[in-house]
Parts: sequence; C-alpha cells; structure tokens
Amino acid sequence: MSIISNENLFNITGGISISGSLINAFTSGIKTVLEVGRSFGTSIRRLITKNLCHV
Repeated sequence: MSIISNENLFNITGGISISGSLINAFTSGIKTVLEVGRSFGTSIRRLITKNLCHV
C-alpha cells in the first residue's frame, strides 16, 4: 500500500451524483408507499364502520 501525497489527495474526485432516473425512482417509491398506506387505511376504516360490499 502506498502513501498518497497531499497534492494527490486534492485531485481525488468521487461521491454521489444525483441523476434524473434516481429522482424518478425515489419519487415512484414514495408514491407506492403512500398508495399502500391509503389502501390499508381505507380497508381499516371500512372494517370498523362495517361498510363492506356483499358479494
């Protein structure tokens, strides 16, 4: 393993880059979680109020 000089440490680049596809994937995940929560809440409300559809 070699020792890196201070001059070379300043030239190191990297890290995270946020792209449009990453933002779209994140927002899609949030929308999915919110929709699942909304459906779950609606089903609980319908069970509590006994407002069910008889098939």
